[in-house]
Amino acid sequence: MTSLDPLEPDRTAAGDVGGIGEVGDVGDIDTEAEVLEVLDAEARGLGAGDVVGAGPGDGNGNRLSVALVSEHASPLAALGGVDAGGQNVHVARLASALADRGHRVTVFTRRDTRDLPDRVALRPGVEVLHVPAGPPEPIPKDALLPYMAEFGRWMAGEWRARPPDLVHSHYWMSGVATLRAAREARLPFVHTYHALGTVKRRHQKHADTSPAERVDREREVGLGCDRVIATCHDEVYELSRMRIPADKVGVVPCGVDTGQFTPDGPAADRDGGLRYRLLQLGRLVPRKGAAVSITALTRLPDTELLVVGGPPPERLDEDPEVRRLREIARVAGVASRVHFAGGVPPEEVAPLLRSADVVLCPADYEPFGIVPLEAMACGRPVVASAVGGQLDTVADPVTGRLVPPRDPDALARAVGELLADPAQRAACGAAGRRRVLSRYGWAEVAAATEKEYAAVLAARHAVTGVA
Repeated sequence: MTSLDPLEPDRTAAGDVGGIGEVGDVGDIDTEAEVLEVLDAEARGLGAGDVVGAGPGDGNGNRLSVALVSEHASPLAALGGVDAGGQNVHVARLASALADRGHRVTVFTRRDTRDLPDRVALRPGVEVLHVPAGPPEPIPKDALLPYMAEFGRWMAGEWRARPPDLVHSHYWMSGVATLRAAREARLPFVHTYHALGTVKRRHQKHADTSPAERVDREREVGLGCDRVIATCHDEVYELSRMRIPADKVGVVPCGVDTGQFTPDGPAADRDGGLRYRLLQLGRLVPRKGAAVSITALTRLPDTELLVVGGPPPERLDEDPEVRRLREIARVAGVASRVHFAGGVPPEEVAPLLRSADVVLCPADYEPFGIVPLEAMACGRPVVASAVGGQLDTVADPVTGRLVPPRDPDALARAVGELLADPAQRAACGAAGRRRVLSRYGWAEVAAATEKEYAAVLAARHAVTGVA
């Protein structure tokens, strides 16, 4: 298992190779180290033949052609504001960062509007292809599985004519579509789950709307691909319970835009008249733990809680979760100190985070969780539940605190300690910014992803002797 975390040992292994095929433009290169050396040189404008110790590459500075498959989450939606989700942003940023390193990236996503063009240039080096699979209209992602065979057949035809060097699918249904297409085209295949059905089913139980076969299909993808890129170490444990071999799993976290999220810049106004502000950011669903934050507020005097996310402000009153949370606040006697901002445009998120004394992330479970990184990048301490990716991102006590999930008393104690110590809050904020810069910027994430690609390409060459 490989890891971006320098505290984790590098244990790269070839893993189980899910098929035999050609790997494209990297030349006759024998080891992962040599592949990485070529890729690093090419990012500096050198060709494979210019690298000391590399195999006899073509000397033309060829980069990788990478196919990213994101069936429901188009990177174009990441440009659209409040409707963008975490996977949309992740795919858009990863594609851009890989292009910055000299690779050619094509993103395959489902056509969900009839008038979309077939191909859209996202930026130099990144193109989005709209795949015809199912009716060209918005469909809930949990209802997309019947169209994945069509999605895969279309990609297989595209790859017969224009094969990429490597395919990287995102989310389990993208993996289902990619598995057969990559086998038919004999292409190296990497997969990132982003979230696991086993974890969702464990926590949501009957409220889980995923297809019944999700877990079985996720296992099939994990066993059939060349390599799994997990986003945190807790996911590696969950994959081991699914019998996915540990030696075919690497860890590369999600990233954050360290230019957008920074301690410097304007902060949103604080006009509540109270001394402290806590902020919780994210989708308004019960598992995100806003009820825990509201209950904790009863132990934190002279403190307000701003909840950011959910429907637009003008529709908050009709939202069932907002109504539920307002009732919890009323019964707890803190209704006047709990405020709901609703969904906000992306450019307003960083100023809101800067306005907080402490950022709360008390989810019941969190496959990765991007909000702690955004808060740390803005120099704010984080108090988060000790679950999922937050176990990796939040360093307790250096950048904030980790507390048990669903425990308002523990949350209140941790927050109270930070509110009572301005110097400690400042130290946590500064340490959080340093941690994000060293590990979670998109340049670092792209470099670590490239290393995983190199491991797969080197393993393919070791098996086939063909590059």
